[in-house]
Amino acid sequence: MKRRAVMASPLLAAPLIVQAQAQTTPVISTEEHMIPSGDPGIELFLRNKRPEGLAARPDRTLLMVHGATYPAHTAFDLPLGGLSWMDYIAGRGFDVWCLDLRGYGRSSRPPEMAQPPEANPPLVRGEQAVKDIAAAVAFIRNARALPKITLLGYSWGTSLMGRYASENAAVVEKLILYAPVWLRQGASLADPGGTLGAYRLVTQAAARTRRGAGVPEEKRAGLVPAGWFEHWAGVTWATDPEGLRRNPQVLRAPNGSVADGREYWAAGRPFYDPAKITAPTLLVLGEWDQDTPPYMAQTLFPLLTASPGKRLVLLGEGTHGMWMERNRGALFQAVQVFLEETIGA
Repeated sequence: MKRRAVMASPLLAAPLIVQAQAQTTPVISTEEHMIPSGDPGIELFLRNKRPEGLAARPDRTLLMVHGATYPAHTAFDLPLGGLSWMDYIAGRGFDVWCLDLRGYGRSSRPPEMAQPPEANPPLVRGEQAVKDIAAAVAFIRNARALPKITLLGYSWGTSLMGRYASENAAVVEKLILYAPVWLRQGASLADPGGTLGAYRLVTQAAARTRRGAGVPEEKRAGLVPAGWFEHWAGVTWATDPEGLRRNPQVLRAPNGSVADGREYWAAGRPFYDPAKITAPTLLVLGEWDQDTPPYMAQTLFPLLTASPGKRLVLLGEGTHGMWMERNRGALFQAVQVFLEETIGA
């Protein structure tokens, strides 16, 4: 499926970066693909946005992957204030893609998700999710005839992208780890505790409560502009029709990420070796992030010993979900500067 739209002005949603935006807004082409995962019955959803006529370049081609609970396309391509993060990146002259891993969003759900959660072990473990990323990277590289592309992972997705980049250095141009996961000093906010089933049930009320974690009381009311959370929740929960039929409505989220957290990060065992990452790497997060607190990025940063031009950016007055907050322009800007910079020049 392909549709076209003219870019909206960034003034509505990213005031910090208006001056950096080109004076003329290009026409953005959007495509959606269901690609094979390599496993029978499982297809993966990819969405692409790019300026019409854009020539393919490794440093201008970006794949974005989500975290442990919510899909990519309802976060990275959610038009808040008239503009999504993917809109902004594409408007700057990039060929940007987002991937819903299996079990999330518009990708196929494993058949075990139609059974009670206690009937099966945690679904979509990290190794399997990395294979989904590999399938998406191969599809994009083949479609654009590119030797490399740039990768962005968010939250649990940083663990996956870190693993992929450490094992496939030859095909990674740059690496962006937004809210990076590393060895944990306390319990994960995504871990429900107890015995883990195949998936967990997440309500909108629980999601709203989690968003306020770590935010000073006097700052909570202004953290997310009016209507933004409701818009995101509406489109995100709508990706799970079975969950919508329950009372209260829920979103089914695979528990593989939680099992990974217990086996690796909470147990002091890294899921990947950062010393094997040879691409320029950006670590970026908000100061109020309680899901992946700043100590994680600060511990990870010196371990990226083979990453040229690496950097760590801590953004003020932002949480784990800064992409949906009033200060999201600072996040967009920090990532965009890294994307557009020529490392070592």
